[in-house]
Amino acid sequence: MIQGAVVLVWLGLCAVQDARQRLLANRLTLGAALLALIYLLCTGNTWLGSPAGQGLLAFALALLLTLPGYALGRLGAGDVKLLAALALASNAEYLLGAFIGATVASVLWLMLAPTVWPLMGQGLKNQLLYLAPHASKKLPFAPFLLVGFALAWCWIH
Repeated sequence: MIQGAVVLVWLGLCAVQDARQRLLANRLTLGAALLALIYLLCTGNTWLGSPAGQGLLAFALALLLTLPGYALGRLGAGDVKLLAALALASNAEYLLGAFIGATVASVLWLMLAPTVWPLMGQGLKNQLLYLAPHASKKLPFAPFLLVGFALAWCWIH
């Protein structure tokens, strides 16, 4: 339970940075990936308690899901590292749940943002500038991954 909360806090930090700057610091992504890998190698389990093989399978799956998007310019390198770190800390079930949830959340945001954005306060709009409707064809990924992981975590538990 605590481990999932730690992942949520980490994803929350990533989401805030990505929404504000459309950038994910290597300290957040590679640092988490390194910690997850060290934990995996030392304990034989992922941070969320799955066997090491499940974490490695999730890592391969994360690369399969993100590298095509990176090659097409739809995802940034930080997004690839973010999902890879999440994979090393969890398993394929959490990873797929988070990815599918992120996809659904981003589609919902694209549909609702034109209606919701004008109702938001200017201070909040300034903080979430890269989530503005029509600001870019490439939305920040981390805020939606946070929502997707939270939904997957609730669903699995």
